[in-house]
Amino acid sequence: MPLPKRRHSHTRGAKRRTHWKLDVPNLSTCPHCSQMKLQHHICPHCGYYDGRQVLTENKLKS
Repeated sequence: MPLPKRRHSHTRGAKRRTHWKLDVPNLSTCPHCSQMKLQHHICPHCGYYDGRQVLTENKLKS
């Protein structure tokens, strides 16, 4: 496997690493309880998704 003959500069390494960042999660409000939740996920507070209750009270507490 080939190796670089010369050392890369700090600027060149920084240019390569410009996309190494975290994205902010896309949050939306739950239409049932108005709490913040991840999009396209079951609400962790009330257990509703797409207007239907998916999780019961017993599963939410555990």
